[in-house]
Amino acid sequence: MSGFDYSAPAELFPTRSRKGNRPMGYRRFAKAAEAIRFAIEELSPELLIGAHLEVDEQRFDYDGIRRLYENEGYPLARRATVPQR
Repeated sequence: MSGFDYSAPAELFPTRSRKGNRPMGYRRFAKAAEAIRFAIEELSPELLIGAHLEVDEQRFDYDGIRRLYENEGYPLARRATVPQR
């Protein structure tokens, strides 16, 4: 993920639950790093699987978000244990 700008604004779009509603609404973040941390550390795996992140007109699915979080260039402290899907 070289060249990814973790300080760029980001938008996180939720997935629909199996019941058809959206338990988490659309969220905007001042920095992509904050959106990535929220997605990985705060969302339940069920909600994260179908969510996507948009940064500088690039779209990232669950796997892309996880790769950005695990990248050595990720600027924020990571939680000690993060649930896997």
